[in-house]
Amino acid sequence: MEGREWIASGPRVGTPVGLSGRYRRGSASPRHPRPMRSPLGHPPHHRIRRQRDFDRAYREGSRAKARFLLVVAVENGLGHSRLGLSVGRRIWRGAVQRNRVRRLFREAFRLNFGALPEGVDLVLIPAAPQIRPTLNEVSAELLMLSHKAHGRFLEKRRASEAALAAESALAAEAAQDPLPGTQAGTNPEVT
Repeated sequence: MEGREWIASGPRVGTPVGLSGRYRRGSASPRHPRPMRSPLGHPPHHRIRRQRDFDRAYREGSRAKARFLLVVAVENGLGHSRLGLSVGRRIWRGAVQRNRVRRLFREAFRLNFGALPEGVDLVLIPAAPQIRPTLNEVSAELLMLSHKAHGRFLEKRRASEAALAAESALAAEAAQDPLPGTQAGTNPEVT
């Protein structure tokens, strides 16, 4: 390596001059290289991370429930689905059991990612306390409930758009009619 000076003697033989023994947190060191991300992993952009996204899902989303899962679905405007987990202490007191259920839900989402509706935020909540689902059961319910909740969301959105269109049509009609309750071309003062 040309252009660098090397320490030729001392306790740190073979290290570049000016390189301290400390590394910033999160950076790779020669002894401990940064682990590579698994191609089978769950990337961060497929997770719901902000509280406002969870709040929006609870406020605007549609729900579907089965034996093991309650799914809340809301469109996110992205090209891919995202996963949010809500596993509280009320359901399980022990952290080990809560984390096991979270891992099951995450793995079911990862395995079925291609079959889930696109552009949807899915919040998964355990349907009942102290359940012990298997991965196959959770996967089957996730597929069924995500499509069901997304369909309900789309139906709710269509209904609100239809109501808004009807309201705007009434407002346009009222703007054309000078006095409510009268017909065009008649004089309301003459009785």
